Amino acid sequence: MVMESVVSELEGTLLKDPDPFSYFMLVAFEASGLIRFALLLFVWPVIRFLDALGMDDAGLKLMVFVATVGLRASEIESVSRAVLPKFYMDDVDMEAWKVFSLYDKRVVVTKMPRIMVEMFVKEHLRADEVVGSELAVTRFGFATGFISGDITSISSRVAKLFIDDEPSLGLGRCTSSFRFFSLCKEQMQPPFTTNENLHNHQLRPLPVIFHDGRLVKRPTPSTALLILLWMPLGIILAIIRIMIGIMLPMQAIPYVSRLFGGKIVVKGKPPPPISGSSSGVLFVCTHRTLMDPVVLSTVLRRKIPAVTYSISRLTEILSPIPTVRLTRIREVDAEKIKHELSKGDLVVCPEGTTCREPFLLRFSALFAELTDQIVPVAMNYRVGFFHATTAGGWKALDPIFFFMNPRPVYEVTFLNQLPAEATCSSGKSPHDVANYVQRILAATLGFECTNFTRKDKYRVLAGNDGTVSYTSIVDQIKKVVTTFKPFLQ
Repeated sequence: MVMESVVSELEGTLLKDPDPFSYFMLVAFEASGLIRFALLLFVWPVIRFLDALGMDDAGLKLMVFVATVGLRASEIESVSRAVLPKFYMDDVDMEAWKVFSLYDKRVVVTKMPRIMVEMFVKEHLRADEVVGSELAVTRFGFATGFISGDITSISSRVAKLFIDDEPSLGLGRCTSSFRFFSLCKEQMQPPFTTNENLHNHQLRPLPVIFHDGRLVKRPTPSTALLILLWMPLGIILAIIRIMIGIMLPMQAIPYVSRLFGGKIVVKGKPPPPISGSSSGVLFVCTHRTLMDPVVLSTVLRRKIPAVTYSISRLTEILSPIPTVRLTRIREVDAEKIKHELSKGDLVVCPEGTTCREPFLLRFSALFAELTDQIVPVAMNYRVGFFHATTAGGWKALDPIFFFMNPRPVYEVTFLNQLPAEATCSSGKSPHDVANYVQRILAATLGFECTNFTRKDKYRVLAGNDGTVSYTSIVDQIKKVVTTFKPFLQ
């Protein structure tokens, strides 16, 4: 049996956008910071000028140099693993991928450094080989900013992969600088169409469930400029919003926050406070950001303590509601939660960590063992510029980045309290109760349930199991000042 093979260009073919500039901007921002991000944007007109002169290779080399020089290769690899896949996936041309996925052997050609695309292309687009430029790295593990070899040699490297048989199909643009088309038996150019009669079991690429990084939108030149211009105002706005949450009574926060762009959408009927009961209500929430319990308390107009797992000490100090730090030792945590419920209502997020995508992680069953008064609450949020969660960054900055968004919107949907027959009091196992709550919350939000856990998330995004070693409050504050120092001078 002859193996059918395909060679496809990445930029402008499998990805809709032929310009990789925004992906280098992501590397600059996430692996280095604001200064390199601004510098790369500053040289963008020079890059465009070189492209207009037909010197595409020179423009690419300039992008690579500014975005990577002096960075550790491990940092670039971390961004490529945790941040870039989400933005790549949003830009995938599904029709091109359907054609690409029909073949047995799949090769992707890219002008970006291979380290930036290999993980995504192999794991999500299911490619077998990636041929791209190679980033030069010193023996100490730092990127020199230069590319090893000649970019034009990429086509010859493709040919070496097909010594015995030429590729069946080549996918790419007619304006591409790659010359692998001549190696292929057939050629196709965008736009692509697929035969609907072909039953391909791979209907979609493998979805991106976990991703990290602070930026919500792909930083094209115009978006990047808007972000930089907004930063100083955003920092001031975040400070004002945080002070409002700390200083004002909970009943006044919803009204005052509207004056500063915040919005909370409430669906369903919040349960009234229970009086004369020996145990409080346990609000079981989906976990989108650290603000979930704070927003819930704001909606209910009373401060409800929240169970926390691994937030920073600085975040605990800034929190307008009481927090109960768990140890992840099951027996100890169970006693803590029981003690808090004996005093009143409590908020818990049984996923154990946040997830940005429309997926719910596996729910811990501990909450179901401790009470039958369970009220599921579906939480979701929308932000324009910055994500309020991080796996590999500084968690102390999470609330600051959330409040730096121009118009953060939270959606809170209260479901009915679980009936007795759906709780452990009717003989159901804690795992069955937890899975049931996960399913109804996912159905409410239109999300998908998964069996992934906190450890799975941190292994993908940070290369560890999610264990946090806490630094002192002084160190946390120093990190905040260092990050925003260019805008405070």
